[in-house]
Order: sequence, then C-alpha cells, then structure tokens
Amino acid sequence: MRFPALTILAAVLIGVVPATAADQAVPMAAHRAFYQLTLDQARGAEVAGASGTMAFEVLDACDGWATRQRLQMTVTNRDGQDIQMLSDYSTWESKDGLSMRFRLRQTTDAAVTSEVAGEASLERPGGPGEVRYSLPEVTSKQLPVGTLFPMVHTEAILTAARAGKKFITLPLFDGTSEKGGQDSSVAVVNWNGPKPGKWPALSGLSSGRVHVAFFDRDAASQQPDYEVGMRYWDNGVADDLDMDFGDFVMKGTLSQLTVLPPGC
Repeated sequence: MRFPALTILAAVLIGVVPATAADQAVPMAAHRAFYQLTLDQARGAEVAGASGTMAFEVLDACDGWATRQRLQMTVTNRDGQDIQMLSDYSTWESKDGLSMRFRLRQTTDAAVTSEVAGEASLERPGGPGEVRYSLPEVTSKQLPVGTLFPMVHTEAILTAARAGKKFITLPLFDGTSEKGGQDSSVAVVNWNGPKPGKWPALSGLSSGRVHVAFFDRDAASQQPDYEVGMRYWDNGVADDLDMDFGDFVMKGTLSQLTVLPPGC
C-alpha cells in the first residue's frame, strides 16, 4: 500500500476559460497542517474499519522547499485484527524546480515494508532528467521530457485552476517509488472566489476541488495506481481529502492549520 503525497499535482494545461483579475497568482504558503482520517468507503470484505491522522509540513528553506508528510493509520480487517501502518515521507526541492532529495519509509506493525531514498535532477524546467537512488538499492533511472517535481506540480495545478483549465496530464516524479517517474491525470472540478470559512488565513483566497489519478508508467493496466481528491486553496493549502487506496477510501479533514512566515 502506498500513501499519496499532497503535493503531487501538475501537467499540460487544456482549457478555454480566462483568468479573472481576482485570480492572480498567490505565493505558495509555508504551513503546518494536521488532518483527521476516517473511513469513507470499504470495497469488499477485507477491510472492516480504518482511522488515522496525517501531519503535513511545508517549510520555506530560502532557496528551496522542505516538506514532510507523516501518515498513521489503523486498519481493522474482517477478523477484527488491527493493523498499524505508518508512512514517513520527506523531500527538499529547489525553488527553480531542477533538483530534489527524497526519502520515504513505510512500516506495517513496526516491520519496514518499503524504504526509498535518493536525489533527482532535471536538465531544465520540464525535464529530461535523472533520478539516482541510494535505497532500496544503488541505481539510476532516466526521467522523460516534461517531468516535474512536487512543488512545481502544485504551482502548475493552481495556475491551471485560475485560468479555468479542466484537465491536466504530465509525467511526474515525487520519490515515492523505486520505479522512477509516474504519469498523472488531473481534473479540475471547480474554482471559486473567496468566501468565509473556518480558517481566517484562507477566507480571503479562491479555492477549488481537484481529482488526481496516478499511473505506473511501466504497467500494462489502464487502472490508476491510486487516486486522491481534495480542495485546494490559492496558496497551496489542502482540505477535504478523499484518499483512494483501492480496497478502501479514507476521508481527510483539516483539524489544525498554521501558516508560517517566509523563511528568508
């Protein structure tokens, strides 16, 4: 089982609705967010229940962005047994979008099930490039033309939403798999102007809902590896998550938010 990172969003922009004056670019926000996870849907009889939390942090590191996502879940199977799952994912990504470092460690009942680490670079914005792994083994893979890293992905989806784009697709690399890059398909469901809400730091920002499907580039199947839906605000903060792991879907609700000052 893999846990999608919130920052994996980007692609070729397709659409016809122009941006309005109110939809001009808003700087990406350094922030800390905490989400409560509840079971939204179980497919089949294997999963009887699930709950958890996710902490997500984006720090402005002057010349780059440092991110960390820590996801904890307890899944109850049909025999009533609780399975503890933990995913700890961190990256550093240069603000020019040309280099990143990454590390992912996943455990199930304290046993390590996946560990991926390394660094990646692009020759120019949009690739091509190369990823060099140090875990699970020392190896390298090529990244195709058009590849973007996570924070650039987020900026691209927000730019698309402001401009009224409806569908986005592009190769991506986020460091969550030893297989190299992935393909993503992003649908912008809507994009709305500011309105009052629970979070004062977000109430003056436009926001909208997006849905992202991630595909294994080497797989013959046309089915996505996993899917995630969310509401994105103009500064990159996300809420109302729907995380589809195949056998079950988790709902993520933002319960704590701290918008941080710029690092420089």
